[in-house]
Amino acid sequence: MSFEKHARTVSLLTLVSRFSGLARDAAQSRVFGSGPIMDAFFIAFQLPNLFRRLFGEGALSASFTPVYAKLQQDNPQKSRLFASVTIALLAVVLAVLTLVGEVVVVSLPIFFPKEELAYQLMATMLPYMPLICVVALMGSILNVHGKFAVASASPIILNAAIIAASIGVSYMHGGLEHARHIQIVAWSVLVAGLLQLAWMMWSMRGYGVRLSLQWHGCRDSLRTMLTTMLPMMLGLGVFQINTFVDSVIASYPTLVGPTILGMQFPLIEGSNAAMNYATRLYEFPLGVFGIAIATAIFPTLSRQASKPSLFAHTLRRGIRLALFIGLPASAGLIVVRTHLTAVVFQGGKFSADDTIRVATILLGFAPAVAAFSVMQTMTRAFYALGDTATPTRISIWMVCFNFILNCTLIWTPLNTSGLAWSTTICAFIQAAILMYLLHGRVNNLFDIHTRMASVKILAATLLMTAVIMAIAFVLPAGIRAIELVLPMGTTWGQSLVQLLVLTFSGVICMFALARWWHMPEWKWTLGHIDEDIQAIDAGP
Repeated sequence: MSFEKHARTVSLLTLVSRFSGLARDAAQSRVFGSGPIMDAFFIAFQLPNLFRRLFGEGALSASFTPVYAKLQQDNPQKSRLFASVTIALLAVVLAVLTLVGEVVVVSLPIFFPKEELAYQLMATMLPYMPLICVVALMGSILNVHGKFAVASASPIILNAAIIAASIGVSYMHGGLEHARHIQIVAWSVLVAGLLQLAWMMWSMRGYGVRLSLQWHGCRDSLRTMLTTMLPMMLGLGVFQINTFVDSVIASYPTLVGPTILGMQFPLIEGSNAAMNYATRLYEFPLGVFGIAIATAIFPTLSRQASKPSLFAHTLRRGIRLALFIGLPASAGLIVVRTHLTAVVFQGGKFSADDTIRVATILLGFAPAVAAFSVMQTMTRAFYALGDTATPTRISIWMVCFNFILNCTLIWTPLNTSGLAWSTTICAFIQAAILMYLLHGRVNNLFDIHTRMASVKILAATLLMTAVIMAIAFVLPAGIRAIELVLPMGTTWGQSLVQLLVLTFSGVICMFALARWWHMPEWKWTLGHIDEDIQAIDAGP
């Protein structure tokens, strides 16, 4: 099966997962609002998620997948031993890290007593880290076997647990203090991790993978994986590291206080919550499409690394598909940012002013969807070729540059949104560098067909943006006219109507232009690729 069909599977299930994630965030925003309580929760929740993205879904998965895929072809028995030992070692190492982390977290209030709640939440949710990392590694094993659905659906369990703890407890105990309530939500995260692990273990039955520390039979494979894992932690983790650094800076008023070195800190309490809400919205299309494409294409690229022509052929399709989805997603997110924020978050403790604040931050994040979508695929290409050093060096510079931009832009009128613009600027710079270097490594990567396809995608995106902006301009007047005959309901309902109209108009416009201009990417998005792949060499 081609990677486009796997990408479709991952995208569809990730779409369901992301919708449940939006429902989770919607529940939390309405129950807890956008203030210090959610500041504390988000910074505590980011800690296990950082390790999950670096280990489970990042470095370990990226270094494990090529080795396991090759062993699966050449020596299935050794591949099972390799998988068993890797899971066992990961569980042991992360369990030790968790114990060390718990000691550190418990000691933090001694030095930073400003917000003890954040440290309590960290201590509660830190054990989620080894659970979700093992779950993610198991998902990589299933992906190699062509089973992409299980891992893509796993986050739904976490989202359901948090929704139940947020809304369910609020419904049963409406007068419960928010600090106590958020601690119950934190415990629900740990329960979800155990359920996710059980779900993954059940799905892996029959593959012969058992926990084992007898690594002697696969020592060479382990050495190959481990020697590439550390560089990959930075190469694939730049997005996660930058996001975590953003959160630490935004959480400074909550964790430390309102001043720094005797000066008033430019951000206020609630900045981290507002930024995380915006992050959730721009990560929605990125996770559904951009990361899904990279996840699906990586095993294929790993198998084709020794076949330059076929490798380049697959990578060209991956880049074109990432552009076809990423560029319109960025443009559409810019146009609908306020309506989207209002529909997902506004209500209860989340006010209209909070909506404007989050939408302003989202404006800075939105362009990064296109850059990160392409960058994820190109980074996987480097790793499939066995080159971890190049993306690592670039990532180190980008992390440093992002930190400098963060510390600079928050003092400008951009304020909290300066953190978002910093992430976007670094994403485009890194994508451009990777593209330039990859062009020199892969024979005829950006051939005439790929360049023409890119121009068509950009032109279609610009036309789509013009259309939905025109619709956005006249739509409020149309809604007011309809209200004279048929009541439209609340402000939230009107925002929902506008969001749906603009979103579907953009999708229809983009696909109509793609069909009109004979762009095969629209078929690839739906998983129909056979005829198009044969026609690529004849012209886009």
